[in-house]
Amino acid sequence: MDFRQLEYFCTLSRLKNFTRTAEELHVSQPSVTKAIKSLETELKLTLIDRRQKHVTLTNEGKAFLLHAEQIMKSVEDTYRDMERFQLEKQGTVHFGIPPMVEAYLFPDLFTSFKAMYPDMNLDVKEYGDSTEVMEKANSGELDFGIIFSSRAEEMSNKLLIMTDNMSLCVSPELPLSRREEISFDDLKNEHFIMQQSNTYQYQQVYERCVERGYIPDILLCTTQLKTIKQLVGNRLGISVLPDFVTNEETIFVRRQLTPPLKVNICLYWGREKQLSDMDRRFLDFIKHYIATEEFRSHFQQEVR
Repeated sequence: MDFRQLEYFCTLSRLKNFTRTAEELHVSQPSVTKAIKSLETELKLTLIDRRQKHVTLTNEGKAFLLHAEQIMKSVEDTYRDMERFQLEKQGTVHFGIPPMVEAYLFPDLFTSFKAMYPDMNLDVKEYGDSTEVMEKANSGELDFGIIFSSRAEEMSNKLLIMTDNMSLCVSPELPLSRREEISFDDLKNEHFIMQQSNTYQYQQVYERCVERGYIPDILLCTTQLKTIKQLVGNRLGISVLPDFVTNEETIFVRRQLTPPLKVNICLYWGREKQLSDMDRRFLDFIKHYIATEEFRSHFQQEVR
């Protein structure tokens, strides 16, 4: 017996009419009649009492109906369950990033992701800072986001992607560029070019300056990383940026800060989030991606 025979038999048992059964199944009536007769021949039993005006099941037919309905339900449940996996596979991961990530970390990550999961989509939105990304993830608007953090330890809803140095960026024509290591004491009289006040960079630099007993002289705050770099190159001020966004710059030089200023780039998801199968696949992808030699060499990091 096959699935189509069972479908014809169950529908006929419900509608009690060959013509209506054929109409509902969008087949010809002879096709229904032939399928039922073939089923009876295979079982060597009479399932339909054809002496009645309306379709009536024999006792054997009633018994067979119980099994046929169970089989049909099992098949339906199987399709539904498999469809769930397919929908998840073709689903969308809502992903948030702060400034500096979009142009540097994200392109390679996205390329690798699409190569591994071509049927899954990433809905990517840029937010003003890591705090906003965390708020959106905690509220359920985002499935995942990348954040900057001063804490390297992993939590149940945070995965460390990489740890990077934040270096002083200064024009090679300024006296500071001739020093290999520079402390925040040496920056007291400098003009700072910063990101917005709610960003990790601003808060960390401002905090270091205050620790050394002064308020930084901030020439400009901007969301545009390109503007920060160009103004530094034009000798209008200094900035402090992660090495991964300045590796290839030639209009200014980088100098090590003492004590070192670090930034941890982490994958974050909501505190109350229950990870779906799709979420777990995305999380597994990130773990695989940051473990690759390509990632290590590109960002010159010892990924933990």
